[in-house]
Amino acid sequence: MIRFESVTKKYGDTIVLDKVDVEIKEGEFVYLTGPSGAGKTTLLRLILKEEDPDSGKIFLEDKDISVLSNKDLPFVRRKVGFVFQDFKLLQSKNAFDNVAIALEVIGKSDEQIEKIVPDLLSSVGLLKKAKNYPWQLSGGEKQRLAIARAIALEPKIIVADEPTGNLDQATSWEIVNLLKDINENMGATIIIATHDTGLINNMKKRVLHLEEGRLVKHD
Repeated sequence: MIRFESVTKKYGDTIVLDKVDVEIKEGEFVYLTGPSGAGKTTLLRLILKEEDPDSGKIFLEDKDISVLSNKDLPFVRRKVGFVFQDFKLLQSKNAFDNVAIALEVIGKSDEQIEKIVPDLLSSVGLLKKAKNYPWQLSGGEKQRLAIARAIALEPKIIVADEPTGNLDQATSWEIVNLLKDINENMGATIIIATHDTGLINNMKKRVLHLEEGRLVKHD
């Protein structure tokens, strides 16, 4: 599903990722851990092709995305959904429209959107909040809305960068269990970058640990 082959990424003279080799298989649930500055976010941005490696190769479904041209980016965008720590919701649009816009971009009709969006909101427990705006939602509700938007295109991979970083422990568990359900019921590969050792220790999943740009553990 995802394979890094000797991937190195630099910013100026600083090596952020140093010859990383790793494979994440279809349907896996993986935690990406490490201290601040270890390279977690950079690794996720490489999967999304928001960055390109300075050397090495990155494969998504056996296609080397490190050499894809801009016109081929939809190949990645349709397969990878992204969930941010700060939600990235459109404040001027209600919950329904925040999800609908992802479907509009790929050309879904109004009739299709009217059918699909309620199902997505229902799947994350937000159907009754469809007309609410982000500022009317709690932190956990905002993150669930962000997840509904991320799964709107039925991606095979969901990448989450510190998705519980701004949430309390109980809400954090709700979000991780929602992602676990998506992993089990939709078969989506889940990659979560997190500092939360409580989540990692209580949900026994594979852990990739970065230290100073090197992958030092992948249990």
